[in-house]
Amino acid sequence: MIEDIVGDAPAALPRAVSVVIPAFNEGAHVAGQVLAVQETMAATGWEYEIIVVDDGSRDNTAVAADATGVRVLRRAKNRGYGAALKVGIRHARHGWILITDADGTYPVESIPALLALAEQNAMVVGARLGKSVKIPLVRRPAKWFLNRLAGYLAGQRLPDINSGLRLMRKSLVERYEFLLPDGFSFTTTITLAAACNGHPFEYVPINYHARLGESKIRARHAYDFTLLILRIIVVFNPLKVFIPVGAVLAAAGLAKFGYDMTRNNLSESAVLGLIGALVVWAVGLLADQNMRFAGRR
Repeated sequence: MIEDIVGDAPAALPRAVSVVIPAFNEGAHVAGQVLAVQETMAATGWEYEIIVVDDGSRDNTAVAADATGVRVLRRAKNRGYGAALKVGIRHARHGWILITDADGTYPVESIPALLALAEQNAMVVGARLGKSVKIPLVRRPAKWFLNRLAGYLAGQRLPDINSGLRLMRKSLVERYEFLLPDGFSFTTTITLAAACNGHPFEYVPINYHARLGESKIRARHAYDFTLLILRIIVVFNPLKVFIPVGAVLAAAGLAKFGYDMTRNNLSESAVLGLIGALVVWAVGLLADQNMRFAGRR
């Protein structure tokens, strides 16, 4: 009997999912979001549980969520979006994890489309590419830049690196939990970890609604996301960072060397530029070999 092997197909999991909803000061909205998720999940045929993680809210978030009859985990102090997700995932009973927000921005009606692609993937991401996407104009340039930077460094198209509506295998999160931060960059990190390590995942176009209440995202987070992308790529694909940096130094050194030759006066800066390029490339090669060795252990 001939059996075709298609890539590294993930192991089959039962059709059972834990929906984790992190919430911080969402007392006015969390119950409505939970009820919408319950209604959607009830029609999918999947076994499910809903876990709301109250991340140190100062309002009635926990009480409002508890009134819907779902599991509520309450933290005494606010630790951040990623920390809340990690707590919820650790307490999840099922092998599939679905995350969404409590503020009504992500369309729960898109959940069945994510579940439909579960079997052949380690992760399915709701990409905010639908016909109705209410991302504030001031955030769009940074989002475009971060997606392009991450896609280039990861070596594949990543249309939405930090979407908060996604389906993941619990085992995927557990494998990279040591990398996952406590802040908003949790989703960016798990996207890059999956992309750089060959885990199969797909994107599903979704809409994105205007936020109910005040956004927790601040302008400084764009800088944080940029640093995070570079750090993750240095961990998993260091040559993508070190080779371009070395090339810039080499080009600058050669340009200065050529200029100095026209004046018969070789400067230290030209030599330092070329030496710097060699050092950066050497460090990149060592980092790459270390990564490959660690991956074989």
